[in-house]
Order: sequence, then C-alpha cells, then structure tokens
Amino acid sequence: MASKTILEKRLTFRTKALEKLYDAYTALVDGGVKSYMIDDRQLTRFDLPALSEEIKTMESEIDALEAELAGRKRRKAFGVIPRDW
Repeated sequence: MASKTILEKRLTFRTKALEKLYDAYTALVDGGVKSYMIDDRQLTRFDLPALSEEIKTMESEIDALEAELAGRKRRKAFGVIPRDW
C-alpha cells in the first residue's frame, strides 16, 4: 500500500486530468473539430465514445483513491456462478 502523500499526489494528478477530459468532451460536443491537418502534421482528437470511456475510467480511479485515503479497502472484483443442482 502506498503512503498517504503518494495517494494524495495520485489523486491530485487524476483530478486535474479528469478536468481536462471534461473540457475536451465539452469542446467536442460543442462542435469542435475532430481532426485537421497543418502542413504535413495531422491532429486527431478523441471520438466521443472513447473519450466517454476514458472519463468513466478516470472517475472510478479517483473514487478508489478517495476510498483508500478515507481508510476503506479497495473494491475487489468477484464473480457469481449460478448452479442448478
């Protein structure tokens, strides 16, 4: 387990990145260009589904870090197998 200061740095980094993802999503929805070319360079922005998935991932990482800072354990994934006896 990482120390509290490292967790706080990770949380700060991810929070700033999430704000930038929100801005990019808003700009794309407002009609910002998706891709363009300048001379021999080409810039392509995220498409909405990929950007939306990236936002969901970042939000879940932030939730996990906040939970860990609050002293709760990380979420564990488990599966349920229904059986018919």
